[in-house]
Amino acid sequence: MQAPESQSFNLDLLDRELHLAPAVTALLFRKVTESGACTRLSSLRQLGKPITLDRLIEAGAWTDAAITLIGFELPNWSVRRLFCEDGEWHCSLSRQPNLPIFLDEPAEGSHAVLALAVLRAFVAARCRSAAAQQVTASVPRVRPRPASVFCCDNLA
Repeated sequence: MQAPESQSFNLDLLDRELHLAPAVTALLFRKVTESGACTRLSSLRQLGKPITLDRLIEAGAWTDAAITLIGFELPNWSVRRLFCEDGEWHCSLSRQPNLPIFLDEPAEGSHAVLALAVLRAFVAARCRSAAAQQVTASVPRVRPRPASVFCCDNLA
């Protein structure tokens, strides 16, 4: 498993590559799925299980494949908003889609190509998940408390 810092760096490079891409290709989509961002998918492939995502990629159904990838890899995230403004697609993924938008912290991606906007939002959500795991891992461990605690203060 990669260190969180190197995984974050790889995801930043992957996002940059997605940002600069003029269109989705099978090679680019495979690069996303074979990066460190897709741990569950690689486990399924190692087991030799047929994956719907592979058929969508072969068919060139890029947007469907990107949304299916989110379902595989980030089951706690869902598409909150997907809209086109001034020729650019914007995608927001959220862990709490029922919250008002101003209280939510969505992962967002944008691109002129819809599927690339969704993939960029996926990479942003994966970066957030990696950062959250890093923060959780850095919390110090606390000794267990004794079974019984007595208060010896005399408040009278």
